[in-house]
This record gives sequence, C-alpha cells and structure tokens, in this order.
Amino acid sequence: MTAVGKLGVDGDRVALSDVAERQLAGVAADGRPRTVRLDGLGRYRVVAEPGGEDGQTVLTGLSMGPVDATLLRVLLVLVVVAAIVLVIAITVGITLIRRALAPLDRVAATAYRVADLPLDHGEVELPVRVPADDADPRTEVGQLGAAVNRMLDNITGALSARYDSETRVRRFVADASHELRTPLAAIRGYTELAQRNSDAVPPAVADAMSRVDAAAIRMSGLVEDLLLLARLDSGRPLEHAPVDLTRITADAVTDAHIAGADHQWEMNLPDEPVEITGDAARLHQVLANLLTNARVHTGPGTVVTTSLESDGAGGVRWRVRDTGPGIPPELLPEIFERFARGDSSRSRHTGSTGLGLAIASAVVRAHGGEITVTSEPGDTVFTVQLPGGAQHPPNDTPDNANS
Repeated sequence: MTAVGKLGVDGDRVALSDVAERQLAGVAADGRPRTVRLDGLGRYRVVAEPGGEDGQTVLTGLSMGPVDATLLRVLLVLVVVAAIVLVIAITVGITLIRRALAPLDRVAATAYRVADLPLDHGEVELPVRVPADDADPRTEVGQLGAAVNRMLDNITGALSARYDSETRVRRFVADASHELRTPLAAIRGYTELAQRNSDAVPPAVADAMSRVDAAAIRMSGLVEDLLLLARLDSGRPLEHAPVDLTRITADAVTDAHIAGADHQWEMNLPDEPVEITGDAARLHQVLANLLTNARVHTGPGTVVTTSLESDGAGGVRWRVRDTGPGIPPELLPEIFERFARGDSSRSRHTGSTGLGLAIASAVVRAHGGEITVTSEPGDTVFTVQLPGGAQHPPNDTPDNANS
C-alpha cells in the first residue's frame, strides 16, 4: 500500500500528481539524501529508507524553495555590492590617475605652446617653461618636465646663436653691398670714359673695356639687389602711400614688351582703377621681376598674360601666366629662395642673378601679402595676393642695414 502527499503549512496533506509519485518511486531506498525536481512542486531534498519487517519504504522530503530564495537574495546582494564596489573603484582609480597625470598634462600643454611659437625666423624668445612643481626630479613625470626645460634651454641658446649669426651675416651683406657701390660706380665711370676714346686704343683694349663695363653693370645690379634684400630682412619700413596698381601693371607690361618683343604680351585689367596702400616703386619691381622671369626663361612666341583683379575681400590679386615649358617640379619648393636657378650649371647667359623672385617674395611679404606659383608644361602662373588696407607684418628684426 502506498500513501503519498505533501503537508502544507496548515498541516493538511495535499495529493501529488501521478508524475510526481512516479518520480518519488524512482528514488533508491539507501538512506542517502538526493535532490529531486518534482512535477508541479519544484526542487525537494528527499531521503528514502527501508521500513520495518513488512518491507515498506519510508520516503521523506523537504522543499528547497526557501533555500533557493535565500541563495537568490544572497546572489542579488552580491551582484549589487560588487557593482557598487566596481563603480567606486573605477571612480577612485580615474581620480587618482588623473591627479597623477595632471603634471604630464601640464608638460604637454607647455610643449604645445612652444610648438605654436614662430621659431623659423627673426629673434626668438622661449619664455615658456614647465613649472618648477612639475619638474621635480624625484618623480618620473618631474624627470620628464626637467628634461623638457633643459631641452628648451638648449633650443633657446641655439636659436639665439642662429639669430646672432643671421644678424652678423645680414649686417655684413648690407655693409659690403653699400661699400661696393662706390668702387663699382667708379669702375663704370672709368670704363665709360675709356669707351668714349675707344678709337685711341687697340681693339683688344676697347673690347676689354666693354667687357669690364658689362661686368660692372651686372655687379652693380647684384649689389643693389643684395642691399634691398638686406634692408627688407632688417625690417626697414617701406613707403606707405596710395598706389594705383592699374597704372603700374600697364607700365610694367609696356616695359616688358619693349625688352622682349619676340614674346606676346597680354593684359586683363578691370574697368575701374585699383588702388591699395603700399610702396609704388617696390610693387612695380615685383611685377617687373615676374615679367622678366617669364621673358628670360621662356622661348620666343610665348604668351605672357598679366591680370589684375579684386579678390572680393578688400584685397587685390595679380597673376602672371605664361605658356612656356614650365618650372621643374624639384625647383618649385625653393623657387623663391635666393640664387635659385632652374639651370643646374648656374649658367649666366640669361643675365639672371637668381634674386628676382626672392626680392618679389620679400617685397610682397613686407606688404602683408603672399606670392605663390603653380606650374606645368604650357601653364605657369605666379599669383600675388595683396591686402587692400595698410597692412604690414611686424618687424621681428632690428634695422641693421646701412643706407
């Protein structure tokens, strides 16, 4: 005879399902506790033991529901506590790391400030240093700050030495150019005097005097160019007056047409005169140098077009375009450097000194403008951008050029 049931909290017995009875009947009567999931009741911890002499088996069990509920609550508490501890740990870790790396951020900020300083020309000062608190050699970050300060000290010394060297070279070039003007003028005067009486001297001597005069004229031009560059480098201010760029353009193209009759010279000018504030003579020299460059380095029949237009922002734009062979790509990055030449042999058969574009660039910068070039075979364009108002870059060097 089998009697199976579940005792409720009120002591009443509740019948089990047939499936649950079969599950309990399958429990071995060996006295060992087992966990069984009963149909409709959940997990139970049951023990089956053999009964008396009649061979009956007695099976008792206890519901695991309260234990499972307790374990679930414990798990939830552990998860919540672990999450809170993790958040606190992360917050504390981030705070500590930020505090520890704050000096490194200040060192980086110092490096960025130094990187933004104009160090490529003129007198350079490096007042920026890593604060003393961040340069403590007893810490790793402090060692980095101290190393950065030492590096900045070395850079300051090197830049000061470079500036002093540039100043001496600039002063020497200006002084030498100034002093050479007098003997060159004397040489030209004597050669002109000798050429007036060329009939009284042998032909070889007359030819020699002619060559000396040509060399003196060329050297005089080179000296004047060097002296102008030295003055511009030293920050010597230019004239500051209204300039009619339309008139300058027309005059410069007319002069270029006379000097290079085998070229085709064209102009594109606005209907109304274009004026800016600047140095008329130097601006005329800029355009004249660009036109001379186009004439000297292109063959006969080349079309050279000069245009003048407003940029729509108060400034003006000059363009000199030619249909010549173009500028070698390797020369473009240094086209405005002094003594830059497209001829690797540095031949002087064209009469070029290599200073024309350098002077044009220096004059344009002195007016607060910019000069650029693009080139490909059949289309070379020099563009001069000039501000409309009276704008001059700050003088970063003292006036060391002699007049």
